[in-house]
Amino acid sequence: MRGLNPDQLKTLVKVVEHGGFSAAARRLHLSQPAVSLQIRELESRLGVKLVDRVGKRAFASPAGAELIEHAKRLGAASDLAIAAMRRFKDGWLGRVRVGASATALTYRLPPVLRRLREQHPDIELVVSTGSTTGVMERMLENRIDIGLVTLPVDDKRLSVQRVLVDELVAILPPGERGAGIAISARELVRYPLIMEFKRARTAKLVSDWLAGQGQKIRPAMEIESIEAITQCVGAGLGAAIIPRVAVSSAEVVVRPLRPQLKRSLAVIQRLDKADEPALRHVRDALMTLKSRDAV
Repeated sequence: MRGLNPDQLKTLVKVVEHGGFSAAARRLHLSQPAVSLQIRELESRLGVKLVDRVGKRAFASPAGAELIEHAKRLGAASDLAIAAMRRFKDGWLGRVRVGASATALTYRLPPVLRRLREQHPDIELVVSTGSTTGVMERMLENRIDIGLVTLPVDDKRLSVQRVLVDELVAILPPGERGAGIAISARELVRYPLIMEFKRARTAKLVSDWLAGQGQKIRPAMEIESIEAITQCVGAGLGAAIIPRVAVSSAEVVVRPLRPQLKRSLAVIQRLDKADEPALRHVRDALMTLKSRDAV
């Protein structure tokens, strides 16, 4: 069966709403014969009677009443589609879906997103969080347009532009203020170690740093949230390595690592992504994060 004709469905709705073919014709700016023809063609296509005539009024048959409910939903969806296209015509730049780690969203992106909204209020931003792996997966499924993630990213389908370098530091329980100026892996493993979950790129960097100094251990806890990790360290449950930018609690002791450990953040997007104006503005805003260390 061919698809339904939206104009015929609209005519059916008007005939029943206004109780007759002549009234519907006036509302639709059509002739009465044209309205009658549309209803006949619709009934013929579907093989059911849609309109009952009782006296001078037209009523929906049981089949017609059910079809009208579907027609109203289709009409509403059509109106939404037309409104969306009108926004583009009137200068609405579009929707951009941004993916980032929770740490980047909390400590790096708010000023960028605020300036972006001030400069381009006609861009609709949809921001979601996840691990680098999760952001990449959703990007390749075309559910995210652009991301701020932790390197390395080695998928050749993605463009990668390094923008930031974060120093990672050790945080220790409040009672450890006598700890040395800098903390080595051997000193760190004296504490129960609290780490990010394994899918996080930062967790891999920390594991490699420990292994490079001959320390391969099993974490006491794996937690998704940097804030939750900091709270656990502040409660004396262990030590952790987190980005310095995320140190926000005076209840933990902060020490640099020996040797130093850093992570790089990059802006990524699909190479085959259409370079629309809204996406360009968002990418330019993210690139303002670029630090001298990232050059």
